[in-house]
Amino acid sequence: MNKNVIRSITVISVLFCLIWLIGLGWAVGDYYAGKPETVPETNTVSKKVENKKGLTIVALGDSLTRGTGDETGKGYVGDLIDEIKGKTKRPVQLTNLGINGQRSDQLRKQVEQKEIQRQIQKADMVLVTIGGNDLFRGGQGLIDFNAGNIATIEKKYLDNLKFIFEQIRKNNSNANVFFIGLYNPFIELEQGKEMSKVVRHWNYDSAEVSAAFPKIVFVPTFDLFELKVNDYLYSDKFHPNSKGYRLIAERVASLLTW
Repeated sequence: MNKNVIRSITVISVLFCLIWLIGLGWAVGDYYAGKPETVPETNTVSKKVENKKGLTIVALGDSLTRGTGDETGKGYVGDLIDEIKGKTKRPVQLTNLGINGQRSDQLRKQVEQKEIQRQIQKADMVLVTIGGNDLFRGGQGLIDFNAGNIATIEKKYLDNLKFIFEQIRKNNSNANVFFIGLYNPFIELEQGKEMSKVVRHWNYDSAEVSAAFPKIVFVPTFDLFELKVNDYLYSDKFHPNSKGYRLIAERVASLLTW
């Protein structure tokens, strides 16, 4: 093969190589033209959801907070957690500090404890049930019923309630606080109507105390049990059953904003 032929073949090969390189550069430039330099929006949203802060709930109070009488073991607190989980993707953390038989003077001492205060500080929501054991004396509210005694008991209770709310707000000024009012488990008994008057008055005064504090909401329950109280009571005829607790949870859930 002479030198001219070899030279021609070499020139042609170089030209083809240059054309191929130019074409490759054009193709790559076209592919990346206009592409964003940041991570796609879908990935950004997913990251935000994964890192989004959860909802921390602290429950304080008596046997209603513990769920005594509920065959499922949930109580209104557990039912409320289910409601919340069904309406938000935020992880929910619950600390239930309720104590069976607790009165307002005992809850007053409890909220002064350092660990309890630490739990309140972390809370996004605080749930409170208290007063039933003050008024009804652990289910014995109709024994030696006396309006004068009730007035004395209520005064001490309201003082304790104010102190409890002050401590909650002192440790956490932002959390929403839901204070559950009383129902009358004795409404169908002989002195049931008299006791209903007492409970309504008690609830009114309790609501007035709670209204003096920001973001503390009184949650009425008297009407939920008024017409069919025995359908919603446990066998002890004092604590709610699973249906009764469910009514309370739904009432609280109706007040939440999502």
